[in-house]
Amino acid sequence: MKVPMGLIKKVFFVSIFSLLLSSCAGPTIEQYANEKPNLELSDYFNGKVKGYGIFTDRSGKVVKRFTVDIVCDWKEVDGVKTGTLDESFLYSDGTKQKRIWTIKQSAPNAFIGSAADVKGSAIGQSAGNALNWSYTLLLPVDGKEIEVQFNDWMYLIDSKVMLNKAQMSKFGIYLGEVTLSFQKE
Repeated sequence: MKVPMGLIKKVFFVSIFSLLLSSCAGPTIEQYANEKPNLELSDYFNGKVKGYGIFTDRSGKVVKRFTVDIVCDWKEVDGVKTGTLDESFLYSDGTKQKRIWTIKQSAPNAFIGSAADVKGSAIGQSAGNALNWSYTLLLPVDGKEIEVQFNDWMYLIDSKVMLNKAQMSKFGIYLGEVTLSFQKE
């Protein structure tokens, strides 16, 4: 069966238009500027923080559960506020993972982060009670590392509780989400 060229063009343009619309969607950090309590990253992630999380696939099914213990410390290094977040993950299948973030405040409400399994730099901005990170994580899957893009949002609820929701994608295709609840000790 031969498909008419006009139909192919219509499907192509509708697909491109849908892709463009979906890439424009989503909140901006400025939308949270007046939200309280105000998030000071170096205040919240200082000392010990415990996290409880899940990873859901694109259908919403919980694929993994985990806890994370974070030991956090901030110092002034060469005039730059610099934090270390030492994360120890324990997954529901018994596997363990370690990630150590180094975060530098690059300007008021702007941050640059790095970790061994992050390709390049994580770029973050905060406003009001929210923080948004964008980065590429080298994710271990079946003995290989794949590059996965994260759009990571954190929301301070009160002085002790923060919620975190991170969307994962590859080549712009949605893979799933990580949802976390942090409790400051």
